[in-house]
Amino acid sequence: MSPKTPEQAGNPVAHALQLARETLPPMHPAGRPFVAGGVAATLLLRRVSKPLGTLAGLATLATAAFFREPKRVPPERPGLALAAADGLVSLIEEAVPPPELGLPAEPRMRVSIFLSVFDVHVQRAPATGSVERVAYRPGKFLSADLDKASDDNERNSVLLRTVDGHDLVVVQIAGLVARRIVCQIAEGEKVSAGDTYGLIRFGSRVDLYLPPGSRMLVSKGQRTIGGETPLAELPSGKA
Repeated sequence: MSPKTPEQAGNPVAHALQLARETLPPMHPAGRPFVAGGVAATLLLRRVSKPLGTLAGLATLATAAFFREPKRVPPERPGLALAAADGLVSLIEEAVPPPELGLPAEPRMRVSIFLSVFDVHVQRAPATGSVERVAYRPGKFLSADLDKASDDNERNSVLLRTVDGHDLVVVQIAGLVARRIVCQIAEGEKVSAGDTYGLIRFGSRVDLYLPPGSRMLVSKGQRTIGGETPLAELPSGKA
């Protein structure tokens, strides 16, 4: 915890605000219009009915929680592919990466993470490297925990080349309720492991395709923390 400034030491309100800033996670910018609208609706409804205003206020707090973007600290160990999202490892299997990225149609190990509406919904870079390609493809809105969601649903795919020359593919997949995929990076950009690069609203799935020879570090049913949980150890000796 940061030490109190002289002003905070003599001002309990300032001290309480400082504690709140250190305790509550920041909010992703995409959530600000929703929260601002919720605050406005709460104030208006309270003039009509206090119970309605209370319900609107609770809904606004839930919305703010959904868009939270907590700070994450990636492991210092090199050669890892990290989880791109918080959630549950729902599938570990071989699959061909999305064709819109232009990669060879050869199966790679794919780790799928399912995000419930209660999970943090920002996506984070699984490794440090450069963005080689970003490709969006419209599609269906099937439940994100279905196997065929990876192929049929709306998605946004990113090809990331690590500093060691490995190609990682991370795919944001819309779900049954999700209707908006946000991707904040473009081709040619550099990213660091754990950096926030996108967001999916509301309930979704994130797939990570690994290079051949990677060693899995997670199991199906395990929970992950985006930007912190190692999913796999990448092959060594790649330049």
